[in-house]
Amino acid sequence: MTGDAGCGPREWLAVDETAADFLSRSLSTRPPILLPPPLHRAPLRPGNVVEIAGPSNSGKSQLLLMAAVQCILPKEWEGVYFGGLGKAVMYIDLDCRFDVLRLAQILRKRITHGCGTFYLHGSAHPPSEDFEKDVSKDKFHSFQDTLFSDCMKRFLYVRCYNSSELIATLKSLNSQSEARSKVFGIGIYFLLLDSIGAFYWIDRAPQPTTESKGTTISFQSITENVVQEIRKFLQLQPVLVLVTKAPTYGEGITASNDFQRGSSKYMLDDSTASRYSKREEEKNSSCREYMPSAWQTLVTHRIKLQDLAQEAGFSSEQDNNVLSVHTSEWVHPPLNTKEKFYIKDDGVGFIQ
Repeated sequence: MTGDAGCGPREWLAVDETAADFLSRSLSTRPPILLPPPLHRAPLRPGNVVEIAGPSNSGKSQLLLMAAVQCILPKEWEGVYFGGLGKAVMYIDLDCRFDVLRLAQILRKRITHGCGTFYLHGSAHPPSEDFEKDVSKDKFHSFQDTLFSDCMKRFLYVRCYNSSELIATLKSLNSQSEARSKVFGIGIYFLLLDSIGAFYWIDRAPQPTTESKGTTISFQSITENVVQEIRKFLQLQPVLVLVTKAPTYGEGITASNDFQRGSSKYMLDDSTASRYSKREEEKNSSCREYMPSAWQTLVTHRIKLQDLAQEAGFSSEQDNNVLSVHTSEWVHPPLNTKEKFYIKDDGVGFIQ
């Protein structure tokens, strides 16, 4: 329903709008965000919380960097089309595995690809033929370096070593976004967390509080505080939240109760069936949900990744290079499709 801000409640309620008008207004206010594959399958908008779950080497952090580059790249720069969003990103590193060289590599590759496809004044031509004739190499490199520096100004990086630092960082998100809006004219548009379960085992241990002796902070309360701060920030400034989540148990590690429940499977006479059952049991335990219900209710979208090359010895040859292949499956919303993809510097490719 629409109406003037200065009218009374009765006048505001008297004005109706059709469903088409409502959808048009909603889509213009929060337009869908185009992300690199395989995140492009589900329509994402500011305010969504996307959980990217999967074991190590399944491509979680790489997809996070691809999304960050998509956000900080401008849509157009000096007549060159790059197809980015031109917005700011807040990257919160929780497992201390952030690779700035990898980020720079992906960003420079996207810039070079955009320049090669559509360079100055919209003249599309391959750089190897026309740059030496029309544009000097120094000018071309200066153009790339200037754009690279401009993009990196929109990338904000924070490293947290415990959950207390994470909560403190989330509390200051709104002030940091407002400060950047005043200086650069843009606020935070993407919030990236890598990875949400980094402090799981530390937070599960009893932690005494500073207020009174004998009381402890539980993992449940810590997670609720994190969720509360994210919700507060989303209410003040809708952003797209992308979070990676690794399993708590690694390959080949099984909890004692899981072993007891599945002990009958390991007593099979057929050794092949026994190894298969054990492998399935380990996979189910490693993918088991361990975050509290407060976190699960916050997540609006969930995608599960797997390293296909590690599981089945599968690999793909593209341009004479052997690439590791991953699989993606949207769990929420369920799309009932599992796709195979590989990650290179210039983007993500699908395998039929």
